[in-house]
Amino acid sequence: MHDKYENPLCKRYASKEMQQIFSDDKKFSTWRKLWIALAESEKELGLDIKDEQIEEMKAHIYDIDYDMAAKREAEVRHDVMAHIYTFGEVCRSAKPIIHLGATSCYVGDNTDIILQREALTLIKKKVLTAIKALSDFADEYKDLSTLAYTHFQAAQPTTVGKRATLWIQDLMMDLEHIEFALKSFKLLGCRGTTGTGASFMELFDGDQEKVKKLEKLIAEKMGFDGAYSVSGQTYTRKVDYFTLSVLSGIAQSAQKFSGDIRLLSHLKEFDEPFEAGQVGSSAMAYKRNPMRSERIASLSRLVIADAINPAMTAGSQWFERTLDDSANRRISIPESFLAVDGILSLYINIVQGVTVYPKVVRKHLMEELPFMATENILMYCVKKGGDRQTLHEAIRNHSVAAGKAIKRDGADNDLLRRIADDPVFGITMSEIEEIIENGRFTGRAKEQTEEYLTEVRQILDNNKEFLEDKVDTTINV
Repeated sequence: MHDKYENPLCKRYASKEMQQIFSDDKKFSTWRKLWIALAESEKELGLDIKDEQIEEMKAHIYDIDYDMAAKREAEVRHDVMAHIYTFGEVCRSAKPIIHLGATSCYVGDNTDIILQREALTLIKKKVLTAIKALSDFADEYKDLSTLAYTHFQAAQPTTVGKRATLWIQDLMMDLEHIEFALKSFKLLGCRGTTGTGASFMELFDGDQEKVKKLEKLIAEKMGFDGAYSVSGQTYTRKVDYFTLSVLSGIAQSAQKFSGDIRLLSHLKEFDEPFEAGQVGSSAMAYKRNPMRSERIASLSRLVIADAINPAMTAGSQWFERTLDDSANRRISIPESFLAVDGILSLYINIVQGVTVYPKVVRKHLMEELPFMATENILMYCVKKGGDRQTLHEAIRNHSVAAGKAIKRDGADNDLLRRIADDPVFGITMSEIEEIIENGRFTGRAKEQTEEYLTEVRQILDNNKEFLEDKVDTTINV
């Protein structure tokens, strides 16, 4: 078992549930369900198909002889024909009517749509669970002031909770796109070789209404509202592009989150979960690398890059059908879903187990806050009768001196002490501390967080059935 390549997405990252969706068992049993839906619908519309034949097919949905199918495919070089043969070998009475009037894409394309919808529903569950975890985190830390950055340079303060709302908002946008995609999925239907339905027109003696009704019946049996209005032999490959674009969007959101966590880990303000026996480095025993966030970033790049595959495939299809899409789609679509599944499991695991260090957060804030507080101090001293221009120049001189001492000598930021000791300001240290305490340097960060979480909780309440309490995060390095 160790002498051949195995996909790391299955061995290391994706959940068993997502792997099952794209398994052979799921794929080929869905083919058989589609053949049953076709036979049932054709019978309901008057074709000579017996109940016994349909019951026989239903009795053999899951007992798939993979050895027989592989042997047959090696002979005929056609996977659908191989599985029609294999199904027919255990459904002797139904053998003549299996796949009646259909082309390979009837089972292939319809199954792809069914699996994508199921997989995207699982992704929706994990996105909602990640949003819920982030919402709890944002609420807990909505009041904890922290240094905010632009260009990764110190800017005005925000709160830890407000920063988390930015992560939530990205996922909320992804959720909107997921829901749109889920509502948009339709089956290919049963259109025949070039999408005209000619073979079914022949079966039903030119009765167009029966041919149209056939598609509606099949769609209903497979849990869909209908089929795409027109098609060639395949559904338009733009559907795959739209689906993987949604996955790419989630990967972008997760990569942004993971980058922030990695930077915060460097600042020692955050630690992602770290098990008691976990090793951070093979050489440096003291290290606690943010390896889960790094894995999110790594897998996200795969998904973002993979999104170009369906775009190129959609643009390169010839007329009603060409087969240069097949090998690409077998790899790019499942792997994107498997990767995003792993990404979201890691995302949830990090948020639910993250450690915040408020004292370090405050230390970094106080290293920069004196510079930010000078305008408030200036206004306070002017109100007490000071000369604005004189005070402004004094603040400038003290700020330059304090900044030079920090950078050149590694000194602490003593700007506030310099101001308190300068008689031109006529201000005490206790007055300065009160100015800082009442300065509202975080603006409306707390209130914005509370207001936004109200919106988010409404969405979560509307999707309670999708929330998962526990996410499998059996993860390796």
